[in-house]
Amino acid sequence: MEHTEQTLPVSTMNVLVADDEKNIRKAMTIFFESRRHKVTAVGRASDALAEAARQSFDLAFIDLRLGTENGLDLVSALHAGTPWLKIVVITAFASVDTAVEAMKRGAADYLAKPFRPGQLELVLERLASVRALEQRLHTLQDDLHRHEPDISLTSVHPSMQWILELARQVSVSDAVVLLRGPSGTGKTVLARHIHSWSRRAEKPFGVISCPSLNPELLESELFGHIKGAFTGALRDNPGRVSSCEGGTLFLDEIGDLPLSIQPKLLRFLQEREYERVGDQRTRKADVRIIAATNADLESSVAAGRFREDLYYRLNIFQITLPALAERPGDIGALAANMLSLFNVQNHKLIQGFTPEALDILGNYAWPGNIRELRNMVERAVILCTTEKIGPEMLPESIATTFHQPSCPDVRLTLEAVEELHIRKVLVATASLHEASEILGIDKATLWRKRKQYGL
Repeated sequence: MEHTEQTLPVSTMNVLVADDEKNIRKAMTIFFESRRHKVTAVGRASDALAEAARQSFDLAFIDLRLGTENGLDLVSALHAGTPWLKIVVITAFASVDTAVEAMKRGAADYLAKPFRPGQLELVLERLASVRALEQRLHTLQDDLHRHEPDISLTSVHPSMQWILELARQVSVSDAVVLLRGPSGTGKTVLARHIHSWSRRAEKPFGVISCPSLNPELLESELFGHIKGAFTGALRDNPGRVSSCEGGTLFLDEIGDLPLSIQPKLLRFLQEREYERVGDQRTRKADVRIIAATNADLESSVAAGRFREDLYYRLNIFQITLPALAERPGDIGALAANMLSLFNVQNHKLIQGFTPEALDILGNYAWPGNIRELRNMVERAVILCTTEKIGPEMLPESIATTFHQPSCPDVRLTLEAVEELHIRKVLVATASLHEASEILGIDKATLWRKRKQYGL
């Protein structure tokens, strides 16, 4: 293969080359690596299947004849396991019939040997663009299904400005980031921004809430499982690690990660290797981890609830977000930003907040932080029938707290009292485990209550 001018691809891809000719494998490896792609080159179909079981590929170039093996059978097997994989059949025995059969079995393109670097370049650019568009569509679909719109991260508070600058600097690396701070301070939003600022921006962004599932289901959600691994496992599940290949996985409430899963996460962070539940095959994945917690991890380590080695592996870059009450100068701008978002969602043209309403918002303690502010704005937008949102549109728990800070309102519903009490307990405790013990409910119930009240 002759030298050709390098053209950078849409994004870095993981490429599989299966050809029984050593020189072809070597030449294609040099070609792809010069364009900053990762390459795995093998000479047999069995080796190709083994590699596909261990790691996730974006693109595969498969020789039609692999010694005595039929490359078309390999095309079918690879496509069945990874439907998104873009497969190009290469062969010195080109014909219309074999091209048609390759397409029927899932191939995306066909190259006849000997091919020139320019031909390979065109195929690479086209399929890289298709793969990038598919991943972008997947991300957009996830965004559409999210109930919470992203909020603005702009701030006039010096500590928050420093945090955002630090997050931008960290985003260009692949280092693990640990986001800390009270519940509702915007850790998930910041994680999404770190991903969007990184070189992985065009790859998937996944989220797992560690307290939301029992240990068995959480391990399956994280690493995947094979059919029959446990009761109810009716089909293979690739898991979030596999589906986020090349991208970022956000582990929310990492302090509540079960002890049984902690060594497996530690191994993945160190070796990038894991096994699906019920499967002995070791797999690899290129996924960046961002974790978040409102718990006192140091106390959890001392109490034996969190592994010390995992704590140090997660704590490479720590970013602590301040409570909303610590940055009162941002409340008005955040509320205005949320108002614009919910105006669009609810087809309204509310112009802002009255001075009295802004005064109440600026003096409220916001135990639920930005999440509580967001829920308040959404509620006010739905109820408002005037040009501006006034105090009468605010929840009683906010308005009465400002006007009568030392006297609870006896007109509150039982549900409102429960919400207020849960808020106070969450603010006063270091972890969901401690909060659930004080409230006398299990962590799963507390997690559902938090979702219900937007905490």
